[in-house]
Amino acid sequence: MSGTRLVTAVLALIAVLAALTLAAGPAAAATPRAQRAVPQGFVGTVADGPVFPDTDNHINLGRQLDVMVASGVESVRVVFDWAQAQPYSSWSDVPAAEARQFVDEDGIPTRFAAPDQIVGLAAQRGLTVLPIVIDAPPWDAAPKQSAVEANPRSVYWYGQFAKELAARYGPHGSFWATHSPKVPITMWQIWNEPDLTMFWPAQPFARSYVTMLAAARRAIRSADPKAKILLGGLTNYSWNDLAQIYKVKGAASLFDVVAIHPYTKTPSGVIKILGLVRSVMNAHGDGQKPLLADEVSWPSSRGSANDHSGFSFSTTEAQQASDLSQVLPLLAANRIRLRLAGFYYYDWASVEMATGPSFSYAGLFRYVNGRFVAKPAFAAFKRAALALEHCRAKQRATGCRNG
Repeated sequence: MSGTRLVTAVLALIAVLAALTLAAGPAAAATPRAQRAVPQGFVGTVADGPVFPDTDNHINLGRQLDVMVASGVESVRVVFDWAQAQPYSSWSDVPAAEARQFVDEDGIPTRFAAPDQIVGLAAQRGLTVLPIVIDAPPWDAAPKQSAVEANPRSVYWYGQFAKELAARYGPHGSFWATHSPKVPITMWQIWNEPDLTMFWPAQPFARSYVTMLAAARRAIRSADPKAKILLGGLTNYSWNDLAQIYKVKGAASLFDVVAIHPYTKTPSGVIKILGLVRSVMNAHGDGQKPLLADEVSWPSSRGSANDHSGFSFSTTEAQQASDLSQVLPLLAANRIRLRLAGFYYYDWASVEMATGPSFSYAGLFRYVNGRFVAKPAFAAFKRAALALEHCRAKQRATGCRNG
């Protein structure tokens, strides 16, 4: 065969093979995975008591994180409790029996065991962690009055603690020198619901809260210049409270993301509240800043012995499940219009107390007699979350297991 004929034959063969490949491609290849309806990290939950911190060492935290991942959770919001981490202002105050629990951070005895645990276990599963830095220790606490958490007397020390956290768990954090895989914390939430007296006794809150926000931002950015600062979640008439923050000179430059707790009776009401907040942000030149619904919930306390809160959004277990089935698709459908970065369901699990608050019924699970018992809301959450992520099953937060 001449060289010309050989080349012609080879080219013809290549063309035939290419045509066969194209014809057989869709049938032979695996069905391509459908596009996610939401970005990675959009679906989250709050891990509060009894899950974290587990003060009695009764909880298999890793197991709970595995269940979260399998149900579509990609981010977990937790408290980093300042009072628990730095209960003593000097080493001379530390009881000898406790000394081994602490390391020195700028002269302050500091206990990192709880955040180390959640950050390390979450990273192993590809989960991101959103920490709420809250609760002043007795040595720097303002009068607590009837508040759940103590406010700092000096915002300097709050900022220093936040800086130490960023220096440990941020992108260049010391924690990652000995822990793998590396899933650093890149966003820090400064307090929780400062617009409520139970979390911030000094009301009106805006000016004093912004003072602390400024100290925290400055300190955190000294450890991680690219860290994102998240407002403490605002609730009730959150759009009005956000407007009060904007009235404080320079406040808009101190946060990168707005956090909202859109508690209301209906799933559509959640979207309405987020829309009102977005309008306030737009009016103050923050149209490009993300919005985060860091607590979405319907406590299933309707008909229980403690159903005396007056919350219009308290409901039954069946309706809790129904509301979740509706709200997840709504959040996804409106995320671009609202510039919504994600949401966190409150709460993963709760200890239901007949004489306690309605929110003790908020969990997807009830914790009773040492066991986590799934409520109907859990199945609804899992089904809706996996649908948004176009996954049939998950073993890591960062990918599907659809085989």
